[in-house]
Amino acid sequence: MKTYNKLIRDKIPGILTAAGKNYRTHIAGDEEYTQKLKEKLLEEVNEFLSVPSLEELGDILEVFTAIVEDMGFSQEALIEQVQYKTESNGDFTHRIILDAVDE
Repeated sequence: MKTYNKLIRDKIPGILTAAGKNYRTHIAGDEEYTQKLKEKLLEEVNEFLSVPSLEELGDILEVFTAIVEDMGFSQEALIEQVQYKTESNGDFTHRIILDAVDE
């Protein structure tokens, strides 16, 4: 049996059962869930960097949304934070690259 030890989507056990696969799972506690969400975010970002696609961006967004909820924040609070940062520092539409700053 191959070991994964990673967070999976909720329907994967049913898919594995339908495919006749033997598997083991467990339900993560709070600390483990938080850690596995972070690991899943890195996994999805790395997949996007390897093969940039809308599908991978969707996976990143879904994991990111779960992290926001796990941290106890609302989507509205996140949007407010993004708006604040955009108003105070701007966004990335002008594609400005900072090359150097005198110290």
